[in-house]
Amino acid sequence: MNDTYEISKQNKVRQLKKKADYDRATVHKILDSGLIASVGFVQDGQPVVVPMLFGREGETVFLHGARKARVIRLLESTTTACLNVTHVDGLVYARSAFNSSMNYRSVTLFGTPRLVEGTDEKLRALKVISESTMPGRWDEVRDSHINEIKKTGVIALEIESASAKVANGMPDDEAEDYDIPIWAGVLPLVSSFTALRSDNR
Repeated sequence: MNDTYEISKQNKVRQLKKKADYDRATVHKILDSGLIASVGFVQDGQPVVVPMLFGREGETVFLHGARKARVIRLLESTTTACLNVTHVDGLVYARSAFNSSMNYRSVTLFGTPRLVEGTDEKLRALKVISESTMPGRWDEVRDSHINEIKKTGVIALEIESASAKVANGMPDDEAEDYDIPIWAGVLPLVSSFTALRSDNR
């Protein structure tokens, strides 16, 4: 397997090409540091995007939801889906509105979804999702009841093409704008967890 995703018409970054990255390790790192993915597909000719929890194992992204949920049924029956994960790392205050922007890390991937069937494979996929969001928790909680497993639909999205886009820098202003007497720079944004709140029941 190559260290980079092959550039194709499907995954090629067309705007701000210098920010593009097709390195597998970069793509995987951005995916693995995300909690929510936006999953896109077409239903009856209408584009639909749904936020979903996910977990990655190798070149497979696992998604889950209620077995009867629309998104699971549609992903089960479609041949191609698109998934995006984006992290905003800061606001870039330039000396013009036009040049103001954000620092970010983003991945967009395309693949073929399939329904995960069989209790063992489904449990393995659910553990991947659980470990991606709450590391170590899977081994602490009780085993899933068979009816819970049956009520849960799991989709495996095999990554066929992907690209990352990363922006991390200061404003890129017009030469004449540097004389404008206003502040410019970056306001970093950090997402973090706060103190635990216990359920005392």
